Order: sequence, then C-alpha cells, then structure tokens
Amino acid sequence: MFFKQKKALVISDFDGTICTVDVGNKVLSHFTNKSWNDIDRQYVQGSVGSREAYSRIAPLMTANPLRLNAYVLKLAKIDPFFARFYRLARKKGVDVKIVSDGLDFYIRAIMEKHRLGEIEYFANTVVFGQDDSLAFNFPQANELCGRCGTCKNKILNDYRLMYEKIIYIGNGQSDICPSRCADLVFAKEVLLKKCEEEGTTPYQSFHDFRAISEYLKNNF
Repeated sequence: MFFKQKKALVISDFDGTICTVDVGNKVLSHFTNKSWNDIDRQYVQGSVGSREAYSRIAPLMTANPLRLNAYVLKLAKIDPFFARFYRLARKKGVDVKIVSDGLDFYIRAIMEKHRLGEIEYFANTVVFGQDDSLAFNFPQANELCGRCGTCKNKILNDYRLMYEKIIYIGNGQSDICPSRCADLVFAKEVLLKKCEEEGTTPYQSFHDFRAISEYLKNNF
C-alpha cells in the first residue's frame, strides 16, 4: 500500500513575516531594558546562535505573563492580507504551519487575537518562575547543530515526504537554512538577499501575503 502525499504545505516565519512587527526583538529589548544589545549584536554577526543568546538573555529579563501579554497585544499587527491568504489556502486544500525562532506566548496571543489560533506553530517556549523570573526551553532544537532554538530546517524536513510541494515564506537569518530545502521560497529582506546570492532554490520576492495568495490562485 502506497502512502498518498498531500497537495502542498506552506511554512511561514512569524516575526517580520506574518507579524509586521519583530515582536521578539521588541520584547527582549523592553524587558531587559536594552541590556541584551551586546548579545543581539553577536547574534546578528553570527558569533553566537539564537539558542545560546536566549540562554544568556534569560537572567536579564524580569517579567510575568500578564505584563508580557499586555505588551505584545499592543504590538499585534499582522500582515493585513494574511487572514485572506489562510482562508484561500484552506479552500485550496493547502496546509499552513508557522515556524519561529521567537517565543510561543506572543505567537499564541497574537494569533488568538486575530481568530487564527487554530494554525499550528512551532517556537521556543517560556517557563515562568517565581519573582518574575523566566527561562527558555527549546523543544524544536536540533541537537546535531544547536545554533537555533527552533530548527526550522528540521521541521520542514519532518514534513518533506508528506507533501508534494513545500513552500517557505520568510525574511530573516533563521529562514536561510529551511529555504534551501523548500520547493519554492517567498522571500524579503535578509532572506531575499541570500536567495539572490545563492540562486539555488526557486524564489520570488514578496511584500505582503497578496503575492502568496496570487500564487495559490494560479497554481492550485
């Protein structure tokens, strides 16, 4: 008996892609009083991975769930065309999942605010302790590499055989590895520059989710 592949899967980054604001960056800056800037600089330069960066940031943060949720919901601006794209994907039989090297609590809060909480997401998790302390856990880490808290490449490849086509959407540094394993990439900013430099995976530039909707309309 042969396994029948599903039609297509769209995997999308969250911060700066679905959410027009880099919520993770703002949360870490606000709740460490910007004392994480040196760590962030090292991450951008590539001298440390996000997993190590998060581990070093945790002791600098003081926050509780109520304060954090109140803060992120003020920032909760998603791409104005994302909900329409998601409805179209469902109509076309195309699955959608979110992968993020950000934090679970704000993805959950923002998606639920926009009535999109049913979409499956993968992210780093926050564990709240006493006295407003917290820690980060990495349930989607790749122990063979260990740089990223969430190994988006591993998640994509976990679904590789289940779908005829995997489309990846992203904008940042953590999107580069998974983009190389996708069948088609929609890219902007840092990811777009990398796609242009490498020229290996088929890619299209995009500004918002209208472009992905148009692709689904024309190809499914």
